[in-house]
Amino acid sequence: MTKYIRRAVGLCAVLLVALLVNAARVQVVEAPSYDRNPANRRPAIARYGQPRGDIVVDGRTVTGSKDTGEQFRYERTYRDGPLYAAVTGFASQLYGTTLLEGTEDGVLSGTDPMLTPFPLFNGLTRARGLGGRVVTTLDSAAQRAAYEGLDGRRGAVAAIEPSTGRILALVSTPSYDPAWLSGTGPDATRAWAGLNGRPDKPMLNRAIRQTYPPGSTFKVLTAAAALDSGVVDDVDAPTRSPNPYRLPGTTTRLTNEIEGCEDASLRYAFTWSCNTVFAKLGVDVGLDGMTRTAANFGFNDRKLRIPFSVAPSNFDLRLDRAQLGLSSIGQFDTRATPLQMAMIAAAVAGDGSVKTPYLVERTTTHGGGTLTTAGPRVLHQAMSASTARRMRELMTDVVEEGTGTVAAIPGATVGGKTGTAQHGIGNSGTPYAWFISWARAEGSTEPAVAVAVVVEDAAADRGDITGGGFAGPIARAVMEAVLGS
Repeated sequence: MTKYIRRAVGLCAVLLVALLVNAARVQVVEAPSYDRNPANRRPAIARYGQPRGDIVVDGRTVTGSKDTGEQFRYERTYRDGPLYAAVTGFASQLYGTTLLEGTEDGVLSGTDPMLTPFPLFNGLTRARGLGGRVVTTLDSAAQRAAYEGLDGRRGAVAAIEPSTGRILALVSTPSYDPAWLSGTGPDATRAWAGLNGRPDKPMLNRAIRQTYPPGSTFKVLTAAAALDSGVVDDVDAPTRSPNPYRLPGTTTRLTNEIEGCEDASLRYAFTWSCNTVFAKLGVDVGLDGMTRTAANFGFNDRKLRIPFSVAPSNFDLRLDRAQLGLSSIGQFDTRATPLQMAMIAAAVAGDGSVKTPYLVERTTTHGGGTLTTAGPRVLHQAMSASTARRMRELMTDVVEEGTGTVAAIPGATVGGKTGTAQHGIGNSGTPYAWFISWARAEGSTEPAVAVAVVVEDAAADRGDITGGGFAGPIARAVMEAVLGS
């Protein structure tokens, strides 16, 4: 009898060990495949079983969580959702995450290993830490000034602190409320279909994902290339530029909207935006010089992240001389995001270097302990410090006596450049209005802000646009908001 009892005990022990081994196999080895199985709802239930961490602007949370009491318990909420949609993106139980909600999802959802002192134990037990916080670099006053200035028109604003690369404002309009997509009910489904079906594309982030022909604002880059290469060594000397200017190898003659551009100095041509002068300067600099300068400012960079990805701005690497002339005045295939144009203005405002733009100041635990921090980093040296100094003079002239006087701010030094970009077949479309600028407070040695504004289909009257009538006042409002904060 004792023998049989021992055998039964042994068999039970073997079975128990087998059960434990199988349980370990399922929970440890097979767990990732079960997690990825579309039929497994437990990860989603756990994900929405606790409040999500918050995104912070100027010390104030602009996101939250609402307890619905349903299986997917907590829904994302937004304060001033349309104002910050181009930064936060959305966190939807149906459609996933975008922008900061996407790139910082690990911190916000509580799954980032840095949020727990015992990540291995949490991995085994499937425990989830409390969501952390994402503290942004945004200036709330500048963000609101940009949003209200655009007033629902199709367009975008990007503002940067030149000395650091901190993004102070990032706005795209028309906008939408990310909270519309938060739930799992029919309202979220209808909102998704409606937003994707609208012709004005409210979910398109025009500040970083849409590229535009930059028009005359690109002349900042062309002027810098001419000065750095030695094609121009005196901004007040005649440039020997004919009017009209025949594009090399063609019968096409480029003309100007204003008088006085023939043989104009670089200062006059920049102040009054002479197309003929800058097309010839681009050709004189040459393709190698122009493409190198464009790359140093950030064009054709497919790796830029802020932390979410930015569409690369384009300056063609293979151009004949006629195409190079047109590209040098921001036409042909030259295209740029508003963020890229703000980076150009920031480089001029500073020492000629392009700082890496960034949107997240730091991430923290739920209790405020720091996880990660960001800081200034040089991306490229776009031009020499002496060229940057001369470019500041030229941009200041535009605001003091040229096409950008609307951007002047009492008590501050402001530099700017207006631009008009034609589009459509045969330039039949209404122009885009551009304005890029920077501002420095009186008595300060550091520039406070660099701004780029684009307004799509602003007006049929080109004179209004090149006078800064549409984009200029928006840029001024953003600069005033930063200077006053």
